[in-house]
Amino acid sequence: MTADMNDPEGAAPGPGCPYHRPMPPKPASRPADVSFLSWVRHFRRDILSAQPERLYRAWMAEFRTPFFRSFLCNDPDLVDLVLTLRPEDFPKSARLFEGLAPLLGHSIFITNGPEWQRQRRIVDPAFESGRLREIFPAMWDAACAIVAHLRPHATGQPVDIEPHTSHVALDVIFRTLFSLPVEDGTATAVFTAFREHQKSRPLVNTGSLLPLPRWVPRWHARQTRETAAHIRALIRGLVEDHARMIAAGTAPDDLATRLMTTPDPEDGSLFTTEDMVDQVGIFFLAGHETSASALAWALYLMALYPDWQERLADEARTVIDPEKIYFSTVPKLKLARGVFRETMRLYPPVPMLLREAAKEERFRGRRVPKGSQVVISQWHLHRHERIWENPHGFDPTRWDTQEGRESSRKAYFPFSAGLRVCPGSAFAMTEGALILSMILRHYRVETVPGREPVPVAQLTVRGRDGIWLRLSPRDA
Repeated sequence: MTADMNDPEGAAPGPGCPYHRPMPPKPASRPADVSFLSWVRHFRRDILSAQPERLYRAWMAEFRTPFFRSFLCNDPDLVDLVLTLRPEDFPKSARLFEGLAPLLGHSIFITNGPEWQRQRRIVDPAFESGRLREIFPAMWDAACAIVAHLRPHATGQPVDIEPHTSHVALDVIFRTLFSLPVEDGTATAVFTAFREHQKSRPLVNTGSLLPLPRWVPRWHARQTRETAAHIRALIRGLVEDHARMIAAGTAPDDLATRLMTTPDPEDGSLFTTEDMVDQVGIFFLAGHETSASALAWALYLMALYPDWQERLADEARTVIDPEKIYFSTVPKLKLARGVFRETMRLYPPVPMLLREAAKEERFRGRRVPKGSQVVISQWHLHRHERIWENPHGFDPTRWDTQEGRESSRKAYFPFSAGLRVCPGSAFAMTEGALILSMILRHYRVETVPGREPVPVAQLTVRGRDGIWLRLSPRDA
C-alpha cells in the first residue's frame, strides 16, 4: 500500500494546555510506511490505530492498493464540498450499504437518491423542536431510572460503565419510540442482541471501507447475519403490535406512532412494516449506540478531570428539580452541554463517513477517479493540529472563545453535515446533557489506576476493554 500525503507537515501544532494535566487517551498510530498486508492486519484490529500520525495534520491523503483508491479529506473546503455543496455527487458508499444492510435494510442511514428523500420527508417531522418538548418527560424518566439502576454499582469497586450507558441509551429509545421501559422483556432481548451484533460487525470495517474484490472473505458474515436477523425479528414484533394499537385507536402519541401515521407529503404513502423495521433499526443504532458511546466517554473524562466533575455536579444540583419535570431545565445545563460537545469532539461516536465519487473529480489538484472512496474522518478533523488549539486536550471552555467557534464551524460535525445531518441531533444533545447531569448529581466517578481505556472503532468509538470507573454516592 502507498499513502501519499498532500502537504502533511505545515504549521506546528497549537501550544496546548500550559498546566500539567492528564491527556485524554487516544490510540497509538501505526508506523508511517507499511506493506498492504501489514496495513490490513492493523485495520482488522482497529481502524483508528491503523492510521498514521500524519493524518492529524494532513489536509488530504490518497491511499492506493491493487484494488481501490481512497481519498481521506481533512481540508474543510473539501469536507464542505462533499457534505454540503454537492452531496448528490458524493452519495453514501455502496460499501457502507454492504456492511450494514443485514441490520438496517434500506433505512435512511444508507440509502441515496429518491428513496432517501422520501424517508427524510416522513422522518423529519417526528424530530421537530416541538416534538422534543413533548417527548422530554420520557427522556426524564429514563434519566431518573439510570440513577436507580446505578445504585447497586456505586460501591467504590471498579465497574465497566459502558454496559450501563448502553442500558440508559436504549431505555431512552424505547420510552420515546414505543412508550416502553428497557425492563420490558422485548427491550431486554433487543439490548442483548445489539451487544452481540456490536461484536460481530464494526460500523466501518475491512469490507466496507475497502472496496475489496468479491472473492475476498467477509469476516463474521454468518454471525452478523444471525444477530441482525434476530434484532429485526424483535423490532418487527414491536412494530406490528404498534400497528394494531393504531388501528384500534389506542396507540400512545410516541415517535413510533408519529412515524407510522405521517404520510409522505408528496405521494401520501406511509411507511410499511418493513420500512419501519429498517428505520427503527437505525434509530436503535444511531440513538442507542452513539449516545451510549458519548455518555461513557463523558463520564470517563469527568473522572479524569474532577474539577470539571464538581462544576457539573454543582450545576445539576442548582438547576435540576428532582421532584418536577421542566423542559426549561435543558438550556440551563450550560456546563454539561459544553462538556458533552467537547466529549464528542474528542470521541466522535461515528469516527468516519464514507462517500463515493459519482464522477471524476479533482481534489487539491489531484485526479479523483469515478468510484473512488471519499473518507471524511471526524476523528482526525476534530483533533486536527492545524485547526484546533490544544487539539488532543480536554477544554470545554473552547466553545465560548472565538477560536473555538471558528474551528467548530470548519471542523466539528459529530452529527454529519448538510442535507444528511442527523435529524435527531437536538434529541441527542438534550439526552446527553440531561443524563450526564443526573448521574453526576447523585454519584462521584473516579478513574481506575491501570485501566485507562483505549479507544477503538466498533459499531461506535468504544473502549477496547471497556471503560472502567469507580462510582460512589454523593452526600444528599
